[in-house]
Formats: sequence, structure tokens, C-alpha cells
Amino acid sequence: MDAGGLSSAWLIPTWVVARRQFMMLVRSPLRVVFGFTQPLIYVLFFGPFISVAYPQGDSGRPGGLNVLVPGLLLQLTVFSAGFSGYATLQERREGVLDRQRVSAAAPGSLLYGRSLANATVTAVQAAVITVCALPLGFRCSAGGALLGIVLIFLLNLGVSVGSSALAYRLADETTFTPIVQNVSLPLVILSGVLLPLTLAPSWLRRIAFFNPLSHAVDALRAAYAGEFGDSVLWTGGLVAVALSALLTVAGVRSFTRAEA
Repeated sequence: MDAGGLSSAWLIPTWVVARRQFMMLVRSPLRVVFGFTQPLIYVLFFGPFISVAYPQGDSGRPGGLNVLVPGLLLQLTVFSAGFSGYATLQERREGVLDRQRVSAAAPGSLLYGRSLANATVTAVQAAVITVCALPLGFRCSAGGALLGIVLIFLLNLGVSVGSSALAYRLADETTFTPIVQNVSLPLVILSGVLLPLTLAPSWLRRIAFFNPLSHAVDALRAAYAGEFGDSVLWTGGLVAVALSALLTVAGVRSFTRAEA
């Protein structure tokens, strides 16, 4: 495919779809606000509990909010991306997606545009939560926060693509909802978003080792702490990027092969 074909089939349609999603959010800003309300409630009301249970040590042990906030950001990422397929269900019912599929746009660009908008909004929400947590005792480096938000963006992008493709194939909320809930909830719990897995029994840690989100949480905590030389950061980051890439490829392939 030449540069002109790439632009007309992928880049332009991706931007057009993403811009449409952004305009919908502008007309309904409460969707964005409510997206980071729940994590902030956790920070405000659960943060003091975990700060007492997991105080910052003299040896540089991270404080409670430094454990909690990155975990909440991953939880926000997974749930916002996982349930982003609802918008796809609505647009399919309205015939929007079917009209777009018969255009010259590459099918994958229709997913990328929607997922790009969702990932961007989630990254902005993560930045707002990070800033709001600073006066409460959360500590992070600027570079670490930026790296963490990049990881959040990439992971959200892949999960959003997978969610939208799944929603399009199922075309039914009564099937889509329990699948997403029963997959995302145990993965999030077993990732140690609220408490580090070092506090878990050994059998639970062994199970969590095979959960890619547990490595992503560890990477986020290391990134926000500015521990750029820690192998946990790069291992978890690679796992998160690989998971995002896998979901993206699988989602685009499934969406492309689906019958309109």
C-alpha cells in the first residue's frame, strides 16, 4: 500500500472517527467527569486506611497512596476500555457502523478511531487523578508520571479495540456485559490494584503471576516512583504493550471478518 492508500484507508478514517467520538464527549462532558469520580472517591476515603496499614518506611518503602493510586489508574483503564464496547453496540443498532463498513475506510481504522478517543480521554483522566492525589500525600516524579500515563494509554488502546470488536460480534448487551464483567473483574482483583500482592498468600501470588495485569500494575508503581532502572518496570511495560498489541491484532481481525 502506497502513502496515498495508507492515508485514505487508515489515517484519515481513523482521525474522522476519533473526532466524531471527541465531539460526542464534548456534548456530554459528564461522561468524562464521572469517569474519574470513582477513583477519586477511593483516594479520598480509602487512601487514609491504606496509608495507616501500609505506611511509608524509612528505607524508602512506598507509602499507601503510592501503592493505591497506580492501581486505581489501572483499574480505571481496564474498566473504561473494557466497557467501551457499549458505544459500539449503540452505533451498530443505529446503523452507523454498517454505513462506515461499506465505505473505502479500512475496517481496522473504524476500531482505531473509537479506541484512540477512549484511550486519550482515559489518559487525561489519569493525569487529573494524579494531580488531585498530590496534595493528599501521593509522590511521583514528572517523568515517571508521564511514562505511567503512556503505559495507560497503550493498554487502554488495545483493550478498547478488543472490546469494540467483541461488542460488534455479539451485538447484544445481555451477552456482552457478563462476559466483560466476568473476565475483567477477576483479572483486576488478581492484579493487586488496591493492595500489593506481596501481602497475599503464596498460592494467590502464584496464580497472579500468570495475570498480565499484575505485571502492568507493578510497572505503573515503578514508573510513578521514578524507578527507571528497575527490571519490574520494563518487564511489566513489555507485558502491557504485548497484551495491547495482541488484543489490537485479534480485535481488528475479528472485526474485519465479521459479517455486517
